[in-house]
Amino acid sequence: MPNIYERLVLPRLIAVSCGNKSLVPLRELVCASLYGNVVEIGFGSGSNVGHYPSAVDCVVAVEPSDAAWKLSTMARDASAVKVVRGSLDGQWLAEADGSFEAALSTFTLCTIPDPAAALAELRRVLKPGGELHFLEHGLAPDERVARWQHRIEPVQKALAGGCHLTRSNVEMLREAGFRITKLETFYQPGVPRFEGAFSLGTAARD
Repeated sequence: MPNIYERLVLPRLIAVSCGNKSLVPLRELVCASLYGNVVEIGFGSGSNVGHYPSAVDCVVAVEPSDAAWKLSTMARDASAVKVVRGSLDGQWLAEADGSFEAALSTFTLCTIPDPAAALAELRRVLKPGGELHFLEHGLAPDERVARWQHRIEPVQKALAGGCHLTRSNVEMLREAGFRITKLETFYQPGVPRFEGAFSLGTAARD
């Protein structure tokens, strides 16, 4: 059972950090080629809502936090794209096989307790040829930075709702049976390197 910090305080802290204006160009990029019916895991307070292209018919938002969902009300009400709340846990999606043309995950795979289960579920609900669009932070490519990530990770997990610094997003995607179709890896300017090792791209379900 989440405590008061996890239920009420943490969603607001995440909304502020994920609403950082420096992330806007990256959100534009990760959302740019979405279309059709889209499932978004880790919807949070709706930081991506304003970046959905007009080719998107509907977004099914997977978000366990009622506080985060409430924080997204203004963004959803202003959206030209229909947004509905779907399953509450990305690790066990109630949505049917092959329901979606695309999926979206931004800064979610770092925190979800079982990312392998979540990716298996996303692969299941995507249509053949559908793509997962991802913007994530994770394990740095530089050994020195990675060593610091391993040292800092226990504190990060305690303060940031279980957020991991040392997960390799590309490795997790490939192990889940996705084929990487586009990938950029970089350090986000203005962010400490242990936090800012980003990967942005798409991965297809064949």
